[in-house]
Amino acid sequence: MSVTPIRLLGDPVLRTPAAPVVDFDAELRRLVADLTDTMFEAGGAGLAAPQIGVGLRVFTWFVDGEVGHLVNPDVTPVGEETEEAPEGCLSIPGFRYDCRRHLHVAATGWNLHGDPVRVEGSHLLARAVQHETDHLDGVLFIDRLDPDARAAALAELADAAWTGQGEYTPILKVSPH
Repeated sequence: MSVTPIRLLGDPVLRTPAAPVVDFDAELRRLVADLTDTMFEAGGAGLAAPQIGVGLRVFTWFVDGEVGHLVNPDVTPVGEETEEAPEGCLSIPGFRYDCRRHLHVAATGWNLHGDPVRVEGSHLLARAVQHETDHLDGVLFIDRLDPDARAAALAELADAAWTGQGEYTPILKVSPH
């Protein structure tokens, strides 16, 4: 178990849909432990595997004193009610924007041992489950903002102190031959 660096906005892994987990083994258990340790260290309500550079469909959460994880989640809104509330992201540090989410959700998936799991939540847990599942699909919460708010957020993020830290700059290697 270890705390792992969190990838920042601009890193291509955050925009790449994650692959389903097929092996429920020691490596998966280590990943869940790393996600949990990293989430606690960063003070977040959730953390998805792509945020630490692992392209697998796994996330953890810590909401209302409850710690959990979900592997290969499938999330379904319960009812039509939505809520617009401030949301942040460990991959976009220091910024929060009002984001509309379903107020109630049900999620199914598996735990780290391969046992089926069903999670039902509202308010913050529903928001965390939707936010982390978005990460697994290569979607960031700023993508969910209305067009004007998204444009304003992107303009503000362009001036962030950490801008460029997560940017992907390919290293081109040229053959000596």
